[in-house]
Amino acid sequence: MARPRVRLVVTADDFGYCPRRDEGIVEAFLVGAVTSVSLLVNGAAAESAAELARRHSIPTGLHANLSEGRPVGPARHGASSLLGPEGFFLGKMGFREAVAAGDVALSQVREELEAQLSRFRELLGRDPTHVDGHQHVHVLPGVCQVFAEALQAYGVRFTRLPLERGVGDCAWLEAPARAFACAVGRDARAAVDQFSRHGLRWTDAFVGLSTCGRHMSAHRVSGALARALENVPAGHALTVELMAHPGYPSVPPAGGCGEGPDAFSCSWERLHELRVLTAPTLRARLAQDGVQLCALDDLDSKRLGEG
Repeated sequence: MARPRVRLVVTADDFGYCPRRDEGIVEAFLVGAVTSVSLLVNGAAAESAAELARRHSIPTGLHANLSEGRPVGPARHGASSLLGPEGFFLGKMGFREAVAAGDVALSQVREELEAQLSRFRELLGRDPTHVDGHQHVHVLPGVCQVFAEALQAYGVRFTRLPLERGVGDCAWLEAPARAFACAVGRDARAAVDQFSRHGLRWTDAFVGLSTCGRHMSAHRVSGALARALENVPAGHALTVELMAHPGYPSVPPAGGCGEGPDAFSCSWERLHELRVLTAPTLRARLAQDGVQLCALDDLDSKRLGEG
């Protein structure tokens, strides 16, 4: 039976977070299990990660970070609506709450994004293949417009639209994780207009919110892809991004973005993702389904809803 033709980008997030994380990501790339990485330029290992990317010719994008650690832009020199009293970003939920309350100055968001884009150029000697958002901050209301404007000004074409079909029905996700995934999806859907208006492109579908950490398995990745392909005509070409977080667990105090590594980074869940991605089971299943792995900058991608 004919299936839709799928080109799958497997992006490893948080490159540059710590050397052990990066070691696992590079291993996954070298065996063909990861095809792109997203670099945290404020990560503790950003410089060594950039060297690894150059050495192994890894397609590398920017993991724009407005929620964890220290800034790289003007905010690091003084008071900013992006920072708490200790001089760190406000956190995954703290930043969201501040944006929702109107307490974040979007001009400062723009300054920090431009500083991170410039830092990426310094580290890699080129522009990023794509830019997405650490903890999906790039699709938040207001932030998404500033984000799209900055990418357009820097000539970046590709981003991530973290809108995963059916994630609200994934019963294995704990209620907070499921609620967060659904909220990210709503924000992503609302960001489409701004992204399109500024010429950004992304894959036709996205998966990874339902397969993060201990929830990743070959069966669940395959199931997420199947949901993405529902109602897609046989023979139709579809591009999909799988967000992943592989790597060896961080060992404090090494790692992080200025505050040390978080609990997720230190847990076995990163190693679990690495093993699932590199094991024969998942790769055989993808091959059986006719899924072709590729890098994001290899895609002749179109905007959502076109073609």
